[in-house]
Amino acid sequence: MVIAGMKHTNCKIIGITGGISTGKSTASKIIQKKGFAVIDADLIAREVVEVGKPAYKELIKYFGEGILREDGSIDRKKLGDTVFNDVRLLNKLNSILHPYIYEEMKLEMEKYCGRDGVVFLDIPLLYEKYHELNDNGIIFDEVWLVYADEEVQLKRLMERNNLNKEEAMARIRAQLPLEEKKRIATRLIDNNKDINYLKKQVEELLRGLS
Repeated sequence: MVIAGMKHTNCKIIGITGGISTGKSTASKIIQKKGFAVIDADLIAREVVEVGKPAYKELIKYFGEGILREDGSIDRKKLGDTVFNDVRLLNKLNSILHPYIYEEMKLEMEKYCGRDGVVFLDIPLLYEKYHELNDNGIIFDEVWLVYADEEVQLKRLMERNNLNKEEAMARIRAQLPLEEKKRIATRLIDNNKDINYLKKQVEELLRGLS
């Protein structure tokens, strides 16, 4: 299932996504090193909440100053912990952030599409936010999915975030199952082995674009 509809830009738009700790960010870095533009949704999400920006002010107004670090910046971990088990708060957080994130993503798409023929959008929850992205004019020609088996994903997540098995599994289960994402992605990238194996697959897909 590739997102359909009127394209926001006139160049090839490729979404790159995965599951938590499957290696999507590593794949994106490989793509960038090959000279392709990669728009990082997580980076934009951090930038739109910088001190003094409109989203920053809205978050403090709703969630209070308890989400701030000593230097006045937003503590993303505190904010994440606050909304993790509360759907109402999570929806409120998204309703504040997403309009700013999507607007900035579209501005960057326009900038890079004026320079390149292909632009990648690195979006962790691409399929979870499928309809919302579509409604905001972010349309993909292809979606590349970086995946790993659950036991590999679990081990990486526990080590990376210093979580126990139950905590790590809760974060994995909070996302759409990878098997479902695999069925609807355009291209699959297997990251069950080492970085060289991952790099070989990514480079092969990139060669197919030329």
